[in-house]
Amino acid sequence: MIKLQIVGNLGKDCIVKEVNGKNVINFSVVHSERYKDSQGIQKERATWVECAYWSDRTAIAPYLTKGTTIYAEGYPEADAYMNKDGQAAATLRMRVMNIQLLGGAKGDNQGQNQGNASSGAAYTAPTASTPSPVTAPVAADDLPF
Repeated sequence: MIKLQIVGNLGKDCIVKEVNGKNVINFSVVHSERYKDSQGIQKERATWVECAYWSDRTAIAPYLTKGTTIYAEGYPEADAYMNKDGQAAATLRMRVMNIQLLGGAKGDNQGQNQGNASSGAAYTAPTASTPSPVTAPVAADDLPF
């Protein structure tokens, strides 16, 4: 099994559709990174991921608007095709299983969990500034007080 995890901003407002009696929320996420090339010139690269969240939980849809920062995890799908110019191209897609709003572009609760629409246990994405906590069972004898 291959699992894909992404953190990025929505490129446009989501679209909710009903397909064969099931709801799907479609949205696109962009992850931008800045780097310097071998000559020291500042460059920026953007990677787009088209996402489909098949769920009856469409209550999150009003919050999936352009610029919103999200964390999503799911299964990748890649499609190869010929573009308008006749050149080979590819699209990266993800079938979303879990999604979380992270805040960000809207300015409210930067980096904090604003909601969870996951299909299963809640998952909090680790951030670069805070390492993932490691928890172990604590016996009463181990407590410092």
